Amino acid sequence: MASELRVVIGQLVRRLRAEHGFSLAQGAVLGRLDREGARSTSDLASAERVRPQSMAQTVAELEEGGLISRRPDPKDGRRALLELTPKGRETLEGERRLRVGWLIEAITEQLTEEEQAALGEAVSLLARLADS
Repeated sequence: MASELRVVIGQLVRRLRAEHGFSLAQGAVLGRLDREGARSTSDLASAERVRPQSMAQTVAELEEGGLISRRPDPKDGRRALLELTPKGRETLEGERRLRVGWLIEAITEQLTEEEQAALGEAVSLLARLADS
């Protein structure tokens, strides 16, 4: 079951990736900044379980695109905090609408009501696995 789950999740992730214009890493950072507010690069790397160097590259790409900005941490002047720019927030919201729209359509067209209920239960189980 674990092997099949890994394959299916990978397929779904690739399908969702085709529905938006930035990488999954970039989307994860934008989403986290939207949900949690300003964070440092090291905080983001830790939360996303990636190397700081990888996160620094993702952050640089997002900054270059004008989607995030950097400001001094008011509690520690040696650190910088990253936050969404208005362009970043607008881009993220647009991409979410596209992805959610695709998922809603796929779920309602491909699954019966009983299957949709089972999927809802599975989502909470998957969330528990992701948090472990």
